[in-house]
Amino acid sequence: MRTLRFAAIGAGFWARFQIAGWRETGGAECVAIYNRTQAKAKLLASEIGIPKVYETAEEMLSHEQVDFVDVITGVETHRLYVEMAASKKFPVVCQKPLGTSLADAEAAVEACQRAGVPLLVNENWRWQTPIRRLHAELAKGDIGKPFRARMDMVSGFPVFDNQPFLRTLEQFILTDIGSHVLDTARFLFGEADSLYCQTQRIHTDIAGEDVATVVLRMRSGATAIVNMGYAGNYLEHDRFPETYVFIEGSRGSLELGPDFWIRKTTSTGTHSYRWPPRHYPWADPAYDVVHASIVDCQANLAAALRGDSLAETTGSDNLNTVRLVFAAYESARSGNAVRL
Repeated sequence: MRTLRFAAIGAGFWARFQIAGWRETGGAECVAIYNRTQAKAKLLASEIGIPKVYETAEEMLSHEQVDFVDVITGVETHRLYVEMAASKKFPVVCQKPLGTSLADAEAAVEACQRAGVPLLVNENWRWQTPIRRLHAELAKGDIGKPFRARMDMVSGFPVFDNQPFLRTLEQFILTDIGSHVLDTARFLFGEADSLYCQTQRIHTDIAGEDVATVVLRMRSGATAIVNMGYAGNYLEHDRFPETYVFIEGSRGSLELGPDFWIRKTTSTGTHSYRWPPRHYPWADPAYDVVHASIVDCQANLAAALRGDSLAETTGSDNLNTVRLVFAAYESARSGNAVRL
């Protein structure tokens, strides 16, 4: 298997985990890094062994010959760096969300299409071990046709402690966790044809919304209710960053509950088992389900970059998730359902 060489733009909270994830795939190595705060890039490079640190992204992309560029920066710079990498004819992997607006996300995708290079999205939530297993159980058809589902990503975890910049985002939970969970809803249930959304701000010291409820009408006819919350409150079954899912079908039900327990109930009774993620030495045990999903997502992206298989989370596919996010904001503003 050919080892891919890549340059990283960004050295923030998630960078060390994403770079570790690429290494874990067994076939991708970071050879250069740039961050707008150079001291942070130098520190990360020294800690995890990245050979070169650059003062500007332009300099790095002009001097390095790499197989792809990994954009691990704040969302406000995603379009800039995607377009910069595409102009140099480098394939691009970008964090979610693709942009601060649908127009920016579409422009990033179009830039890569014009340049003739792949744009892949590091959208790992759907790659979580228990969610992949839930998808496999759903595909068996034992519970019949799904007609209603509830997805809950609700936690009192102090997310602003690790990522204080989140306090300043005027669009917070729908772009942050919503990008993940709405993409997972697409993965499990297909595309939606309309949605309705309500948002709230519970924290008084943040700019954006920290609670949202999105009701999706899927093309299949099913209804999916997606609850998101970082209200800082106390919950009995708070196991951040786990997502809980309950699916009703015509012949039974399927549930992903706390501590990675999957329960399938049909005419034969309830069958339960636990399906936890793998732990990696570099991962934070509290984030195991997310950090393990980074590896599986990036293994899929690396295989696509080598031409061995297709990527699930391409830029073009992820635009469908981005449209859900910004349609949710439109619905919350207007108080009306939005057709997609």
